[in-house]
Amino acid sequence: MSDATSRERTKQTEEELNNWLPITANREAKWWYSAFHNVTAMVGAGVLGLPYAMSQLGWVPGIIGITLSWLITLYTLWQLVELHEDVPGKRFDRYPELGEHAFGPKLGYWIVMPQQLAVQVATNIVYMVTGGKSLKKTWDLIIPHLAHVRKTYFILIFAAVQLCLSQIPNFNSLKVISLLAAVMSFSYSAIACVTCIIFGVKNHHVSTPSYAVRGKTTAGIIFDVFNAIGTIAFSFAGHSVVLEIQATIPSTPEKPSTKPMWKGVVVAYLIVALCYFPVAIAGFWAYGNVVEDDVLISLEHPPWLISLANFMVFLHVVGSWQVFAMPVFDMLEAYLVKNLNFTPGTPLRIIGRSGYVVITAFIGICIPFFGGLLGFFGGLIFAPISYFIPCIMWQILRKPKRWSFHWFACWISNVLGVLIMVLSPIGGTREIVLSFKSYKFFS
Repeated sequence: MSDATSRERTKQTEEELNNWLPITANREAKWWYSAFHNVTAMVGAGVLGLPYAMSQLGWVPGIIGITLSWLITLYTLWQLVELHEDVPGKRFDRYPELGEHAFGPKLGYWIVMPQQLAVQVATNIVYMVTGGKSLKKTWDLIIPHLAHVRKTYFILIFAAVQLCLSQIPNFNSLKVISLLAAVMSFSYSAIACVTCIIFGVKNHHVSTPSYAVRGKTTAGIIFDVFNAIGTIAFSFAGHSVVLEIQATIPSTPEKPSTKPMWKGVVVAYLIVALCYFPVAIAGFWAYGNVVEDDVLISLEHPPWLISLANFMVFLHVVGSWQVFAMPVFDMLEAYLVKNLNFTPGTPLRIIGRSGYVVITAFIGICIPFFGGLLGFFGGLIFAPISYFIPCIMWQILRKPKRWSFHWFACWISNVLGVLIMVLSPIGGTREIVLSFKSYKFFS
């Protein structure tokens, strides 16, 4: 067999595999699909932790931190969208593929793939906890005399739902679930904001909450600042799936995917701003430095409305879990087919995906420390993917002129991203240790 024939067969096999893998199996998405996919990926557990982050930072630093993160991550997301078709006629459908293009075939894959995989898995673990926690809160408010039912059972219910939804064949098939999740995220953010304002108006004439930072000692304040930085970073975690979302949009030389994708991203980021800033400000204003790490936990009245909001959170993270899991399924199935010679098909999909759901559920049950998890994961693994790896790739591939806007923007993002990566896991680790002291396994 000639080398040319061998290469042709390899190319054909790659195309057949891509036509089966969940990221590239369907490229018929519209621009608005990218809008609600990005909202689903971005708005989630993070928005509920923003008032808590504000209580750790204070008014001015908190608002500045959220604003800077919004601007920087919008810029780095634009970079990824632009680099998706950096080479004419070729699409970088997955984050590791763009990494290989920027850093080299071997080094690039191992720089990007472990971090992206860590982001997906960490998010799925946190959302397992969030889904179970929100469902339990709904249960407790509706049936208070059965509030003793363990949180573990609700995480298992969430996992059972994911076992079923994980059999959806490809990313584009998630569009209805993702749209529902996006609507739910906006709805519960609105409920949280309005309810916090009503609570504040009713209670502030009786007693005004304290807006001093919640830390009582110098060390406590420093650790809280580190954790808050990670919580905010976690709130802007959609970058790990943006190239995979763009891969579902059709592209031709005349009509590249860049324009519809960016249109969807702008709409998504406007919705993100409408969710994040009102919830962060209203939650901190209403409760001050005693706000919970999940603002909906602080809210109690009216019970039916808070129960509805928590159930909306549950529905949202059901969809968001799938959006973050789909690249993992893609990576897992590609590895099983290419390296272990499994045959593409339904049995492989059921076994591989179900195993992943079980693993993330087990870890979520063992360590459901919501606030600490946001801070720890937000800094350690979300900061590189969302804040500075896109800028480094842009500097390598587009080579911005020294002292130009993009040169400054890249270096500012790089420095802030590295600081977030180094500092916030320290605060997150402390939160986990403090929570662990009072936690019983499988409670």
